[in-house]
Amino acid sequence: MALSQPGPQEPEEPSPHTRQQLQESPPVDAAEPRSPPRESTPADAAEPRSPPQESLPSGHAEPRSPPQESPPADAAERRPSAAPGLGRQLRVLLTPLPAAAWPRPQKRLLSPAGTRAPAGKRLCPEPDTGPRAPPGSPPGPSSAARGQDGLWDADSDGSDGGDAAPDGYSHLSAYERKRLKNITENAKFFAALKLHESAARLNQIATKRQSHVTKRRKPKKVEDETARRRSMRLLRVEPLDIPLLESPGRPGAEEYPQVPVGPLPMVPEDQAENSKWTEALLSTWMRISELKADDADQGTPDIKRYQESLSSMVLSEENVRKVVKSRVCSMAIHPSESTILVAAGDKWGHVGLWNVSCRSEEGAHIFIPHSFQVSCMHFSPCNPAHLLSLSSDTLRCGDVTRAVFDEICRSEENFSSFDFLEDNASTAIVGHWDGGVAVADRRTPGMSSELSADTGFRRIRTVHVHPVNKQYFLAAGSVDVCVFDVRYLKAKGNKPLSSLTGHTKSVASAYFSPVTGSRVVTVCADDKLRVYDTTSLSSTVTLLSSIRHNNNTGHWLSRFRAIWDPKQEHCFVVGSMAQPRQIQVFQDTGKLLHSFCNVDFLSSVCSINVVHPSQNILVGGNSSGRLHVFKD
Repeated sequence: MALSQPGPQEPEEPSPHTRQQLQESPPVDAAEPRSPPRESTPADAAEPRSPPQESLPSGHAEPRSPPQESPPADAAERRPSAAPGLGRQLRVLLTPLPAAAWPRPQKRLLSPAGTRAPAGKRLCPEPDTGPRAPPGSPPGPSSAARGQDGLWDADSDGSDGGDAAPDGYSHLSAYERKRLKNITENAKFFAALKLHESAARLNQIATKRQSHVTKRRKPKKVEDETARRRSMRLLRVEPLDIPLLESPGRPGAEEYPQVPVGPLPMVPEDQAENSKWTEALLSTWMRISELKADDADQGTPDIKRYQESLSSMVLSEENVRKVVKSRVCSMAIHPSESTILVAAGDKWGHVGLWNVSCRSEEGAHIFIPHSFQVSCMHFSPCNPAHLLSLSSDTLRCGDVTRAVFDEICRSEENFSSFDFLEDNASTAIVGHWDGGVAVADRRTPGMSSELSADTGFRRIRTVHVHPVNKQYFLAAGSVDVCVFDVRYLKAKGNKPLSSLTGHTKSVASAYFSPVTGSRVVTVCADDKLRVYDTTSLSSTVTLLSSIRHNNNTGHWLSRFRAIWDPKQEHCFVVGSMAQPRQIQVFQDTGKLLHSFCNVDFLSSVCSINVVHPSQNILVGGNSSGRLHVFKD
């Protein structure tokens, strides 16, 4: 260390290292008053401590800091000597230390959660009570005596803001004392608001048990306001002038009484008013049944001529008529070539007869031979004066020659359909909804069946006899379509002769082709029409074609039945859900040949259809009891 010459000297320019330290020092917060530097620079760490007898000039205002803390190097060089009488000054040469040995500056006060100190506060280092311990030495006294972070805070002017330390809190810093004071004042303020009492009272009201029964408020009746539309069903109010039906699924017993057992006279429902018209209808039926159909031309036309004949068939306004009161479930057409006579059965057991050739309003009459849905109807192939109809409890034959509905068979096993086993129509195979079949003989006395057999099906919807080999019949059920031999039927354990596989949902109908029986068409709920080749009845029948077709008729429509055209071996007719409403004709290859439609007179779905055996006549029935007749 070199001593300078005595005498006054000008302040020496700071060294480059000192200027760099001053430039890197952080800026003082604008909200805080400027104060002398609170921390030592790296140069201070290298400077040896001043002797105790050296002091600062008395007129210089020094901030509260440890007395042993050395001022910055530049200040030490410019500071005059404190010893009186000395004419010489000391020049200190500073040796820089590595950056790792520098002490880290503490610039802002942080709370225990890591937040900044409040505005207006500054940090002051705690006075040192002795020399600074070198690195690696044992720790000094516990920090509990200095507070949690060993620091104390004060206002910007160095005062405590007028907050005197209460008894027992003298060891706390001014910031902590002010914080405790704020907490106490806030607690007194919230206590004056009585928030705890209000919260307890609201909690008591909210937790009070409510009544489990919620009463619906009655609507107020205002005379001046316009009454809003309300559901009378939801209000449980009986509609004005319309009494509620006790049984929604079926009319009252007074309107449609149960049909008695045994023969019934062929008397229409409106006999008292239109007796002469009824006699005219029955006499027409009897007359056309006596005529024999011409069998000269029974050949099947080719597809081109057949399509031309279909295009010539049209629907007119006079050929649309409501024949029965409810949904059409079955139909039959008289084979006469001179007069068009159509029979229709609905879901309430009514049978309607309509003479289409009669242009007057009195051409249709309703009879009530059944108490339940008429699911199947056929004119006798050998005697068209007989109309056989089947409901769930009975099979009847309407004989127009005697004007009576005879009862052929009665059972409680819920009949579903029937077909003739012989050309003379003396015997018939009858299917049951529960999966059984029975053989009924019209020649034997009594109303019981001759044979009952279980096919193993869960349900049977249709049965149909082979047109050539009458011993074979086709049964269609839930997902089963099989061919059985009636000669080998027994009470239990019947095995089918052939099975028509591929159906994934319930089957609505299955019928043999009309001339040779070499084809079978089925309607399934999986939206498919399938055609099978039954030329040889082996164990498994070959699938010829599968046609995509919407068969989702729903609850209010009768299910579709695909029926063969008696005049064409390879074409069949089926209803459609497409718009505009139509009746479709398909070839067994799956090709759509023709669609019967009329925007003006056909606006509903015709689920049940029937085709005349020799004339170009097609009749479709809808769910309201209305029939539509297409003819050339």
